[in-house]
Amino acid sequence: MKTIIHPTYLPNVAHFVAMMNADELVFEVCDNYQKQTYRNRASIYGANGKLDLNIPVVYSQKNRQLYKDVKIFNTENWQAQHLKSLESAYRTSPFFEFYIDDLMPLFTSEADTIMDYNFTCLELIFECLQLPFEYKITEEFEREPKHVIDARLLANSRKEIPQKFKLYAQVFDNKHKFLNNLSILDVLFNEGPNTELYLKSQTFDL
Repeated sequence: MKTIIHPTYLPNVAHFVAMMNADELVFEVCDNYQKQTYRNRASIYGANGKLDLNIPVVYSQKNRQLYKDVKIFNTENWQAQHLKSLESAYRTSPFFEFYIDDLMPLFTSEADTIMDYNFTCLELIFECLQLPFEYKITEEFEREPKHVIDARLLANSRKEIPQKFKLYAQVFDNKHKFLNNLSILDVLFNEGPNTELYLKSQTFDL
């Protein structure tokens, strides 16, 4: 069955479990942009607990914009800030040095629109996982698509659906215990080549 999902920034574990378990992966590209979602936000495990990384965007609530048309506000030096936060959070993790060079283009090449940037994120992460990145995109927006697994709700950070993923070792879990459903980078930097097996062994809730 098809799984329809939003392309999000450094997607969380639930997003990746949905993508890995999809018979056919379809990305929603015809929707209106919504604030306070994982379209421009990712959560990582910092020294003080959960830390949100937000990409600033040029967006006005008065005039609805399609997600694919929303531009990144590049006047702010957000890429350097996000890289610094990732280094601080994961430099002592087992596989940070193994993957960070492959991910560096995300923080050194200027991006134009948030959707294009998120697809670049996905491409690089799938490369790190050594997995093919095969997908289709929607041709029109359907509020209630039929005969698909509709995983678009996973992008909603305000009403996040609780997930119950298996524990794995995290850098600061001795201080704040296990934090569930963070960015895929948390798994990648801590689990390395085992990430694929971990993701395929999980199920997600909608």
